[in-house]
Amino acid sequence: MGAILIQNTNWRNADRALAQLRQATHLNPDDLLTLSQTDLQALIRPAGFYQNKAKALISVFSWLRQFQYDYAAINHHFGHDLRKKLRELHGVGDETADVMLTYIFERPTFISDKYARTLFTCLGITGLTNYQSLARICQLPPSFDAAMAQDFHGLIDEFGKQFLHPVTNFEQSFLAGDYLELN
Repeated sequence: MGAILIQNTNWRNADRALAQLRQATHLNPDDLLTLSQTDLQALIRPAGFYQNKAKALISVFSWLRQFQYDYAAINHHFGHDLRKKLRELHGVGDETADVMLTYIFERPTFISDKYARTLFTCLGITGLTNYQSLARICQLPPSFDAAMAQDFHGLIDEFGKQFLHPVTNFEQSFLAGDYLELN
């Protein structure tokens, strides 16, 4: 739910919507799917783009329900095509698909979110104009498992909250003056 609600907003707004969903549904996906479109939109309104996000939540959870929310079975069924299948769902773009792969399906995936692109730009990598521009050049080491990928993403986001908002705060970070070189 959070992966969809966070799209194009900040965590504070997404968390407010998530809290309202928690109160109404106890974050039970079947309970979410019983809500009317109007009720669901009202609950997630704080996250913005509530009409589109309501459609995305319904799309994702309807699809997951087809597999009885058995993430291991879904993972096994789609194999290497899972990311492609996720991208076919309404409201699931590259970033949301990678978040779902990492946090729900426990596949170690680099999440090239805004904080990651801003950080890598501050570290001297140029041309990071969209999600794919960093995802193409940054892959996790084969030794990373899902927990390590989750931690890495979390650390980048925490760094971003502290030192990249605004980006001028980067100069006060422990990485100020460091630069990356691509091989």
